[in-house]
Amino acid sequence: MLDLRLIREKPELVRQGLERRGEAASLDEILRLDERHRQLLHRVETLRAQHKQRSKQLAGLEQKPSSLILEMRQLGEQIDSLEAEIGEVKAELEGRLLYLPNIPHTTVPVGRDERDNVVVRTWGEPRDFSFKPLAHWELGGKLGIIDFQRGVKLSGTRFYVLRGCGAQLQRALIAFMLDLHVSEHGYTEVYLPFMVRRECMVGSGNLPKFADNLYHDDEDDFWFVPTAEVPLTNLHRDEILPPGSLPLNYVAYTACFRREKMAAGKDTRGIKRGHQFDKVELYKLTEPESSDGELENMVADAEDVCRKLDIPYRVVQLCSGDLGFAAAKSFDIETWAPGCGEWLEVSSCSNCGDFQARRANIRYRPQPGVRPWFVHTLNGSGVALPRLVICVLENYQRADGSILVPQALKSYMRTEVIGEAGG
Repeated sequence: MLDLRLIREKPELVRQGLERRGEAASLDEILRLDERHRQLLHRVETLRAQHKQRSKQLAGLEQKPSSLILEMRQLGEQIDSLEAEIGEVKAELEGRLLYLPNIPHTTVPVGRDERDNVVVRTWGEPRDFSFKPLAHWELGGKLGIIDFQRGVKLSGTRFYVLRGCGAQLQRALIAFMLDLHVSEHGYTEVYLPFMVRRECMVGSGNLPKFADNLYHDDEDDFWFVPTAEVPLTNLHRDEILPPGSLPLNYVAYTACFRREKMAAGKDTRGIKRGHQFDKVELYKLTEPESSDGELENMVADAEDVCRKLDIPYRVVQLCSGDLGFAAAKSFDIETWAPGCGEWLEVSSCSNCGDFQARRANIRYRPQPGVRPWFVHTLNGSGVALPRLVICVLENYQRADGSILVPQALKSYMRTEVIGEAGG
């Protein structure tokens, strides 16, 4: 949530930030509601003071004048009426604020969409195959490790089944990434619920704007997580973190659930985009002055996964028009998939500033006795499946259709080759 004081004191700055995103949201109604809310608060406080004064007068009199009693009753009724109106205005104001996205960091390039994103660096060279590399849907089918038909039979389109070495590869990648981020990058692993309360979705920025893209259990009002970012954001909701406790670095594996309404018609072949997928998520809570540096660290940690798997990748800075709702600054990591012939996003790392912290009310004390401040939150895939599975299969394929197991995964797999050639 944007700082209401910032909107009130620097509306043009906020308008310009929203325009850089391509947002046409108007601040006029928010400013009007804010002014009305403050006027009502001032009025009700004045009436409360009058009511308190009359109450003292009445207490000092043996004979209680009916006119004074009537005045107190009228004051009480006015206060009750104003408090009800304050509640309505506040709810409408907060509702409008919840739909406003974060404004871009000053270093974010201005652009309309993904075509204006900027490649900031690349690593590795795409492999020169002596044969025409196959796409993962062909490899997976021939090896019997990806079963699309039974996935559809079980759950419908955009579902699939991993079998044998396909399931082992997915599990190996998850374990490898968790171990790497804990042992070498200094994150604390947490295991999280895959369903959360409504307020968790609000705190992370998923509700109310993206309700149509989320899976929801109506009876118990549980929301299936679209990413571990949601429960990680809310681990410290409504808390004041003590001095010296930041940064907090978390890593978590979760299954993720998305209705993919916003991606209708995209990536319908293979396993690039599904309603259920796995991801290892990185999350940081930091002091404001260190969040930009911590974003660079997070990107480097996600890059390390790709380097250790020896898969070519590139880092792309997102332009203002391609930023996620809660993000102020983001970098994507895209790995090369030679069978598909395209770069696939396996990670998106973002600095959200205090946007999520305001929604979830997460604060910290810089020093003992000092007024608490909102933390900055950062999130990133470290990294996401199944696209990493795709890139392993397609980059490590051999002419006979078998798949070499990357060196970094050999201790996690029961074989060094996936396919008949490997036994």
